[in-house]
Amino acid sequence: MGGLVLWDYHVICIQCKGKGNALRQVWDLDSTLPFPSPLNQYVADAIRPSFPLNSKYSRLFRVVHAPIFLRCFASDRRHMKNPDGNWISPPPAYEPIVADDGTVNNLDEYIQMHARDVTTNLGDLVHGLFSEKLGVVVNEAELLDLFSQVP
Repeated sequence: MGGLVLWDYHVICIQCKGKGNALRQVWDLDSTLPFPSPLNQYVADAIRPSFPLNSKYSRLFRVVHAPIFLRCFASDRRHMKNPDGNWISPPPAYEPIVADDGTVNNLDEYIQMHARDVTTNLGDLVHGLFSEKLGVVVNEAELLDLFSQVP
């Protein structure tokens, strides 16, 4: 395994098949790891928490429960256009994603994360995961802890 990629944001799906991290599977369309990968392996091999990074590149994760995400997320694809309004690449054939409440774009709300957004109380994290539109923000040290508590 070689190379290092720093993403400004990246989307993965973590499937929970019961309690405990051994039953968590990560679906990452951009990884060269097995598809899907066990969560513990994915964290070790893709996130690589032991790999030192400059502090300005701290790893933060927004974790959103899928049913909430599917109801609340919206993208009109403006991030896929250049400053002149032309498509950088052809857009997908399906319609832009509109949230249940009619919101047409909130991608930036999901992408923007800061260290001050991190919640460290596990009870608050689990509650927020299942109740908040934007889910919860955790750092890499809390990611596995959170998923060890999710039913």
